[in-house]
Amino acid sequence: MDQRVKPAPHEIRRARADNPKMRERDLAAQLDISEAELVAAHCGDGVVRVEPRVNDLLTGLEAVGEVMALTRNESAVHEKIGVYDKVVTGNHNAMVLGENIDLRIFPKVWAHGFAVEKRDGGEIRRSLQFFDAAGEAVHKVHLRPASNLYAYQKLVAELESPNQEPTVAVSGSGFEDEAEAPAASADVDDLRERWSRLTDVHQFFGMLKTLKLDRRQAMRMVGQDYAWLLDNDAVSAMFHHAAKGEMPIMCFVGNRGCIQIHSGPIKSIKPMGPWINVLDETFHLHLRTDHIHEVWAVRKPTKDGHVTSLEAYGADGKMIIQFFGKRHEGEAEREDWRFLAENLPRIPSPTAA
Repeated sequence: MDQRVKPAPHEIRRARADNPKMRERDLAAQLDISEAELVAAHCGDGVVRVEPRVNDLLTGLEAVGEVMALTRNESAVHEKIGVYDKVVTGNHNAMVLGENIDLRIFPKVWAHGFAVEKRDGGEIRRSLQFFDAAGEAVHKVHLRPASNLYAYQKLVAELESPNQEPTVAVSGSGFEDEAEAPAASADVDDLRERWSRLTDVHQFFGMLKTLKLDRRQAMRMVGQDYAWLLDNDAVSAMFHHAAKGEMPIMCFVGNRGCIQIHSGPIKSIKPMGPWINVLDETFHLHLRTDHIHEVWAVRKPTKDGHVTSLEAYGADGKMIIQFFGKRHEGEAEREDWRFLAENLPRIPSPTAA
């Protein structure tokens, strides 16, 4: 049982005041608390607790206009500037299908929410921040100069929680991850036969579930005509080739509660230390390349011909980031993307674990 004594809210606020420039995630790690606990400690001091009613949030955000949407995991931060439009509500899955802000949301994972105001010189920065049961950030919405402040304040008032205590109860590791499957016992021929019969990329997860395999076990087993291991520098190489060729790509970054997607070209690629950054007008991406443990190219059959993804995984086996060539339902895969994916540097594939 965990016997640690966590810092009290006033101690958390003092640590924040003593480290005004430190990122919340880093300060929380230093204090050995979750980011949600760090934010909650400031309730009544620039922070209002809001209820994570995802459907009400998404429909209310449409009126707020231009904002920056941020979704991250331990190794990648995905930021998009745009409007929350084409909202599809749902209790198990919700979506935002706008031109710039494109999200797949799992509302049951969203456990805690806050409206945050931070003074930065003469400016007030406003954001909505949502966390899972473990206090890990699932999604944030940052206001911009063009945002409709009245609509934002109205939305905060509608979502405001009766509980404004400066503490938050966090539990375990949050929402259950897709468990690491035991040693693969599925039959290779069965896997290959099922894989060959896929007609849509969204069927892939169901196939894994049926066979009780995780993604990487399946990729190791299936054979190099469907999945092959790439050099860990393949993601950086892909960025540079895609930017040079003005090739539109799809870039997915997600966590338990939200997946955020960029669709379109990328232009400005800036490496900085272990990070590779995309710094475009409406899209910023920050990726820790030193966290990449494996990169796979994966070929999945669809009714429109096969499509190829690039998938980077961390040492813990979780996917960090995923890429496709930009395409619409009913379209064949882009030839330039397929050529690029098939010609990135390969390394010998391990056998099934």
